[in-house]
Amino acid sequence: MTTISPRSSNAFCAALLVSASALAGCGGKPAGPATPQGAPIEVGVVTLAAAAVPVSRELPGRTAPFRIAEVRARVTGIVLKRLFEEGSDVKEGQPLFHIDPAPYQAAFDAAAATRAHAEAAAANAKLVAARTEDLVKDNAVSRQEADAAAATLQVADADLAAARAAERMARLNLGYTTVTSPVTGRIGRAVVTEGAYVQSTQANLMATVQQLDPIYVDLSQSADEVLRLRRDLESGRIQGTGQGKASVKLVTGDGREYGQPGTLQFADVTVDPSTGSLGLRALFPNPKGELLPGLFVRAKLEQGVASSALLVPQAGVTRDQKGQPLALVVGADNKVERRPLAVERTVGDAWLVTEGVKAGDQVIVEGLQKVRPGALVTPVAAGAKATPPGAPPAGPPGAAPAGAEPSKPAAGAPAR
Repeated sequence: MTTISPRSSNAFCAALLVSASALAGCGGKPAGPATPQGAPIEVGVVTLAAAAVPVSRELPGRTAPFRIAEVRARVTGIVLKRLFEEGSDVKEGQPLFHIDPAPYQAAFDAAAATRAHAEAAAANAKLVAARTEDLVKDNAVSRQEADAAAATLQVADADLAAARAAERMARLNLGYTTVTSPVTGRIGRAVVTEGAYVQSTQANLMATVQQLDPIYVDLSQSADEVLRLRRDLESGRIQGTGQGKASVKLVTGDGREYGQPGTLQFADVTVDPSTGSLGLRALFPNPKGELLPGLFVRAKLEQGVASSALLVPQAGVTRDQKGQPLALVVGADNKVERRPLAVERTVGDAWLVTEGVKAGDQVIVEGLQKVRPGALVTPVAAGAKATPPGAPPAGPPGAAPAGAEPSKPAAGAPAR
């Protein structure tokens, strides 16, 4: 058995003291009291409550003109003049092009002369028929001559009708030499220029006029969504708007909401087999011409009101490996429960949930990373957690509180 002398014992104790001082100088501190196992974890929760939520759907679409008219040549000839400015607004009946009228003026004059000749012949035949009828009464002429005079009058009347029709046609062709706008709207570029030769047989396109106020927005919606909405309306889970026509709001391609609301006009009756969607058409006022045909837009369609909807904040919804939405809920005895959810759509920063939770449930939205199903928690209202007054701010382990001087090594301890 080895015997330690009192002198060696004193040296050993001194070495222990120096080591303890060195540890204190390097930032070591005595261990505090251990955290009790199974202590409740404080989490932020949101208590669900049923509320009336407007049911809307955002659908992609494109703008289309209310009316579109193709200006085409109705007579053959040389274009003498363009009478409009490309890209301007035109009125219905406004002259757009002038085609050489000389041959059509000559045809009209000839038709007018033929009509005058037919009128004279018809007037003479009428007089002859009347005289012959009087002579038949006096037995001065035979009945055969009277019948021949009446037939001649009928032929003259027919010739007169044909001459008048030919004159009207000549007048129409003469009028067609001035090409006018069929509708009020905005005209695009001219397809033909002065000196171009246009033909009525080919109906050459000369320009296009589009009416832009109001303007259509053509949308598409999944047929499955339409059927689900109809079932919800029939079951009473969703109440209709009751406004006759659903209101539609428009968001342009740059993310700006269009200032004037529109109305849904109709839904198509045939599902597109290639996309499985139905076509919808909405009508929007466009007094300033801000919306142009062919623009890609997004439309917010008001489809009804869910009277007892549950909204779960998106921060409280996660997904498993299969993409199934989940939520952690504070259950009985303040223990965490995992609930699978059935969600329909987003409403602002929340999910519209139809299955998995009920009114009064407390959904965890803060501290999700600290808890697991079955853990004991202390629920507080989300956003209410704060650092107690007077408590030092959190810092890395071993860091000194803000404003405190750095610790100095003990006397006799080796410098770091």
